[in-house]
Amino acid sequence: MSKKQLNVRVDATTAEIARTRAEQEGISMNQYIEKLVQQDLGETGRAFVDAAAQFMKEYEAVFLAEFGGDREVTAQRR
Repeated sequence: MSKKQLNVRVDATTAEIARTRAEQEGISMNQYIEKLVQQDLGETGRAFVDAAAQFMKEYEAVFLAEFGGDREVTAQRR
C-alpha cells in the first residue's frame, strides 16, 4: 500500500506526549499516529454496529409485521 505524507501541527505538549508514547511502544511517530487513526475507525465501527443492533431491537416487531418471519427462529438468534 502506498503511503501519503501528512503535515500536522500540534502544540509542543501534544507533540512531546506523542513522541513519548511512540517511544514507549517501540514504534515510530508515523506508526503511532497511524495506529491512533485505525483505533478511531474501529471505535466508529463498533458504535455503528451497536446503534444498528439497538435499532433492530426497537423495531423488530415492525419488521416482523411487514416481512413476516418465524418468531421462534428470531428468538433463538438472540
